[in-house]
Amino acid sequence: MKQNLQIDPERLWDEIMETSKIGGTPKGGINRLTLTDLDRQVRDWFKQKAEGLGCIVTVDDMGAMFARRPGQRKDVPPIAMGSHLDTQPTGGKFDGVLGVLGALEALRTLHEAGYETFAPIEVVNWTNEEGARFAPAMVSSGVFAGAFEHDWASSRKDPDGITFAEALEKIGYRGPEKCGEHPLSGFFELHIEQGPLLEAEGKEIGVVTGIQGIRWFEVTVTGQDAHSGTTPMPRRRNALLSATGIVEKVNAIALAHAPLAVGTVGLMQVRPNSPNVVPGEVFFTVDLRHPEAKTLDAMESELRAAITNACKPQNLESKVSKILDQPPVHFDQDCIGCVREAAKNSGYSMRDIVSGAGHDAGYVSRVAPASMIFVPCHNGISHNEAEFTSKEQCAAGAQVLLQAVLNYDRKLAERHGSKR
Repeated sequence: MKQNLQIDPERLWDEIMETSKIGGTPKGGINRLTLTDLDRQVRDWFKQKAEGLGCIVTVDDMGAMFARRPGQRKDVPPIAMGSHLDTQPTGGKFDGVLGVLGALEALRTLHEAGYETFAPIEVVNWTNEEGARFAPAMVSSGVFAGAFEHDWASSRKDPDGITFAEALEKIGYRGPEKCGEHPLSGFFELHIEQGPLLEAEGKEIGVVTGIQGIRWFEVTVTGQDAHSGTTPMPRRRNALLSATGIVEKVNAIALAHAPLAVGTVGLMQVRPNSPNVVPGEVFFTVDLRHPEAKTLDAMESELRAAITNACKPQNLESKVSKILDQPPVHFDQDCIGCVREAAKNSGYSMRDIVSGAGHDAGYVSRVAPASMIFVPCHNGISHNEAEFTSKEQCAAGAQVLLQAVLNYDRKLAERHGSKR
């Protein structure tokens, strides 16, 4: 086992700070929505850095980028590591970015040491992980894993009516490779925890064993636009009134399945959105999560019943579309073992953890062995400009990532009858 390869903490930190300027906000965060010109700029930066290490960079037709460093065996699919470079509108410097730049630093460490792996090693930048511009989230890794149809994903529209395909074409990152036709031997994703457990317990590394199930819904409640001054209260068909009742019910459903369930309405559009017009239509999203599929089934049933019941008193119409259904994920035991071994041999404290947030690794795990590595973030804050993970914590995560990949590479070599 190779343990004397050490990533460079200063270099990793400098690159995190450098890329944070692409879409940087006055409050110290990043606004780098997927498939915008800012996304193109950070993609160009990543491509240049990877090619500078001698990597071959390929792009698939969902915009996912793969930077490959050759190994001894060309016939063995690569071991991949990575995450995403897109952010929320008020995102932080580390969500997703650490996973890509930590992987790039691990690759650079191998390159500078002249270390030849058994399998090729790749760094991946997945498209639209956040889902902030095009819902649902994790759309390119979802297509990669066969969870979404390519044409459906490509036709997703942003609030301005621009499709995913149009935006991808505009920034010049629609590649020739068909999404999903890129076999992997394994996948490791480094990420900030986005929660408070590691910091609260003083643990340096989270060994991620799985991801809780996630379901996203788009809901439209339709009533009738009406003059706010001339329409009597009993004659109104106020879509917003019923929608707010549904929002309250989403919160109640999650509380009823505590402590593991969560439910969120994070986006709402009121139409026509005028101060003197009774709202005739409301569009909103619902996010339900739980580690067990049976509980999610119950929560979904309760949500649908709540929507029907809320619309009845005013005789409103409703439309519900489930746009994301990611079952609970259980990561590969070999990959998990490689992460545990890497943390132990690198001298870091650790604990097992189930991710409350969705990640690209969740979809990739459907088609390749996968696992994740978490590092703490201050106060558990994420999807926020105040998001922070220290230089030392970033370095610890990247070091464990490098060692986990080398551990898995050794396992692959042994399976093929070769000794490292």
